[in-house]
Amino acid sequence: MGAPGDSDLIARARAGDKNAFEQLLRPMVAPAARLAYGMLQDRAAAEDVVQEAALKAWRRLRSLRPGSDFGPWFLGIAANQCRSLRRTRWWSVLRFEQVHSPAAQGTEDATVRGADMRRALQRLPDGQRAAILLHFYLDLPLETVAAVLGISVSGAKSRVNRALKRMRRGLDSYEVVM
Repeated sequence: MGAPGDSDLIARARAGDKNAFEQLLRPMVAPAARLAYGMLQDRAAAEDVVQEAALKAWRRLRSLRPGSDFGPWFLGIAANQCRSLRRTRWWSVLRFEQVHSPAAQGTEDATVRGADMRRALQRLPDGQRAAILLHFYLDLPLETVAAVLGISVSGAKSRVNRALKRMRRGLDSYEVVM
């Protein structure tokens, strides 16, 4: 995920070079936004999370370990921002109606399956949801998922497998179509 020039950009950004930081951040904004949207299912909240994550990354750039990639580190900050937002009291109050709204009548089967998949994803604990989104939605290898979540590769595999098992229970009524 890290480019060969990242260490130079990181060093320059740590020295206060905003342009270097922007060069590091630019390719990570879209993946962070997709991750945040996948975790929150709210585009405005996802945009806010990415902005807050960018600000935190700028403030905490010195905490990035030498030799570490910026990308997984930044995605970890974005995932933590999503978790923090979901823990707030107002999030659960504001999202209650959306979570419990019935599916619209007459929709296509694929739409219903998509909605069921999103609900199954939202029922996962934050760590498992993040692992699924990073691995399958952002198409990151398990090594990068582990780095983003701050766990071992075997821990990332375990979270993905546990999440898939949990999701399957809620989706057992659908047949797999090849």
